[in-house]
Amino acid sequence: MIKSRGEKWFTIFNTFVMIVVMFFMVAPFWFSLVGSFNEGLDYLRGGVYFWPREFTWSNYISVFSDPTIYNAYFVTAARTILGTILHVLFTSLIAYGLSRPSLKGKSVYIIYIMVTMFFSGGLVPTYLLYRSLGLLDNFLVFIIPTMFSVWNMMILLSFFRSIPESLIESAKIDGAGEYRIFAQFVLPLSMPALAAIALFTGVGHWNSYYDTLMFTTSESLQTIQLFLMRVVTDADFAQGMSAQAANLVPEQAKKTSPETLKLAMMIATTAPILVIYPFLQRYFVKGVMIGSIKG
Repeated sequence: MIKSRGEKWFTIFNTFVMIVVMFFMVAPFWFSLVGSFNEGLDYLRGGVYFWPREFTWSNYISVFSDPTIYNAYFVTAARTILGTILHVLFTSLIAYGLSRPSLKGKSVYIIYIMVTMFFSGGLVPTYLLYRSLGLLDNFLVFIIPTMFSVWNMMILLSFFRSIPESLIESAKIDGAGEYRIFAQFVLPLSMPALAAIALFTGVGHWNSYYDTLMFTTSESLQTIQLFLMRVVTDADFAQGMSAQAANLVPEQAKKTSPETLKLAMMIATTAPILVIYPFLQRYFVKGVMIGSIKG
């Protein structure tokens, strides 16, 4: 297809704009990555932007010499995996039920659920509710409140409505019940949408720190994002981590600083999800588009 002169200039302009936007999005991460591999005292001199001036692994050695980071990783990974699985299962069950034409009072249920999307009781009632349910300082506080999302339900509801009713009716004629239809027919056909919801939910779980901050006090329930927040916002904590690393690995003490430790901690926190995300990005885009266009 031959493009006109105007279309070519439009493509060039769009490409230029996207390169500029991409630079401003990638630059902060790249500067943090470069700083995390630079010797600590040298980094404080400034001028380290595009490549480490004095390359060292000391910042990462110091970060991973703190034993609490491994428990934080475990808690975060556990809540991400378990929370994502239960969220997808529970939300898809509700969406499938609401997608059935035979459900009586369906419009009332949808309106009732939609209200919760725009109005919330607030932090204090939420805290009191969690306390009455025994969720405070409990691992389940990461799981139970996140098992359902109205927005994700609407995406899945739109997708389920696009599945031919004749397929479900033929399964019923063959003797399949609703749960079997849901498990063996609906879910396999909905994998793009489910993958999108799973990715969105998993990233949310991995990046979450607010629920840990507000509803837990035990060190054993500290997530990696809360650990990062403490390192970044509390200078004494970062200094103490540097001193602890110096005691465990004395030769690394002179090669680190609180600033480079913060950068190393930021990279160590975001790296796992950044590695996984590109492989699932195509499912995310495809699933959201299908869920929004069909139905």
